Amino acid sequence: MSEPLLVIGNGMAAAKLCEELTSRALGRHAVAVIGAEPCLAYNRVLLSEVLAGHMSAAEAEMKPAQWWRARGVTLQYGTPAAAIDRAAREVVLADGRRLPFGKLVLATGSHPIRLPLPGMALPGVHTFRDLKDVEALLAAAAVPGTRAVVIGGGLLGIEAAAGLAGAGVETRLVHLMDRLMERQLDVAAGAFLRRAVEAKGIEVLLGAASEAIEGESRVTGLRLKDGRVIPADILVVACGVTPNADLARAAGLEVKRGIVVDDTLAASDPDIFAIGECAEHRGMTFGLVAPAYEQAGVLARRLAGEDARYAGSVVSTNLKVSGVPVFSAGDVTGGPGTEDIVLTDRGLGIYRRLIVKDGLLAGAVLFGDTADGLFYLDLITRRTPIAAMRPELAFGRDAVAAAA
Repeated sequence: MSEPLLVIGNGMAAAKLCEELTSRALGRHAVAVIGAEPCLAYNRVLLSEVLAGHMSAAEAEMKPAQWWRARGVTLQYGTPAAAIDRAAREVVLADGRRLPFGKLVLATGSHPIRLPLPGMALPGVHTFRDLKDVEALLAAAAVPGTRAVVIGGGLLGIEAAAGLAGAGVETRLVHLMDRLMERQLDVAAGAFLRRAVEAKGIEVLLGAASEAIEGESRVTGLRLKDGRVIPADILVVACGVTPNADLARAAGLEVKRGIVVDDTLAASDPDIFAIGECAEHRGMTFGLVAPAYEQAGVLARRLAGEDARYAGSVVSTNLKVSGVPVFSAGDVTGGPGTEDIVLTDRGLGIYRRLIVKDGLLAGAVLFGDTADGLFYLDLITRRTPIAAMRPELAFGRDAVAAAA
């Protein structure tokens, strides 16, 4: 008889886990996925495309309904999990139903951060995290003359601003730091990105600290600490996420910033696992897709009976930000003992910076042309000595191969 395996969370990590597990051990577990949102799993990276009207919500779905049925996965979406009864080995749903489990996987993702600013509860203030947020923004954006302010110059903020601008909304992007995506990009790449974002008609305000959200019955603007007030009919807070460990914490599992897991991805209860943004491994939490997929692959192998272990992830970002290819991997801060290899072509909008330390590639930042991003990521991950290829390294895999 198949062991009941429950997955709480119907996002990208859960979908990847089901894909990997059913390809390795179809029928070994009776898999059921519990999702709070009333829809199939979708690609959150594409939310800005949905907001901009470039694709429908259905087109952002990761797998069609028949894919799940063909693999025997039961989908229970639209009714969130309310509690984990560890003693009874059951998950309690919000409608009172109780589902038994032999193994339980928490893939509950993250909560959007809401800033502690006066006026945060005003109508017209939104987050940018799920399809419900997109629907609310689309409704607001449909009003002619709507003005939007987005707080946050990381991935979420840029994508929210790009989506709103694509929907025809006058948009301003406010960021506290001196450059966009400061965790992934250096100063030069951040400058390239700012120009690309501004080319889409988005006004970018850097070094701008938010003080309060203006308005009485609804939002009317954002007041900055320097006294400026930026008018807004929509205000989007996109300042990052925090792991959603609520169920785990209430169930008595070990939680720090996220749900603490070991190299097997097991939580403090050996029959309960966590993957994706909600998980904390060796003191690290990840808000990106690639580590979640790596964790899903390792856990799928373990649930299939293999002795796989997760040793952590090299943090990398490889995507299109506001339509522009951007790649970042490893340690991009530089510092003592590091050397830079830099290739810049302002005319073509191409920038490459490779950070070398102790004869190894420690980090890479690419803007405009990211075709060699995975090549550099492999060198970083495998700790490959680069002395022999250094003269050609900035020109990518083909140049290195040609000189070998």
